[in-house]
Amino acid sequence: MKNNYSLAERNRIVEENLCRIEKTIRRNRTLMKAAHLDYDDVYQELAIRLIRCVEGFDPEKGTLAQHIDAQLQYELLNCKDSRSRYGFTCAPRDLRGAVVSLDACPELAAA
Repeated sequence: MKNNYSLAERNRIVEENLCRIEKTIRRNRTLMKAAHLDYDDVYQELAIRLIRCVEGFDPEKGTLAQHIDAQLQYELLNCKDSRSRYGFTCAPRDLRGAVVSLDACPELAAA
């Protein structure tokens, strides 16, 4: 059974747990540096995940704090995924240095 939070209640819970985003980022600072991830981009992605996480929380499956921490960690790992970094939904997971020549895309070169 999923929760039935009102919008105001959901927002209050999200605001109370924004500090968990900072903790997740701090714990994974090395990963962010190695993957060349921008702090603001990661924070935004984690904030969106936090909102969805609170909305989809099922109290029968554990505590809210555990659920939030697990979801934020999972989202941070997704941020380093090349598909989300470069916006290529069909890109392979290990895509690095995605550069496409404009000569390869004549319709873009003409624009």
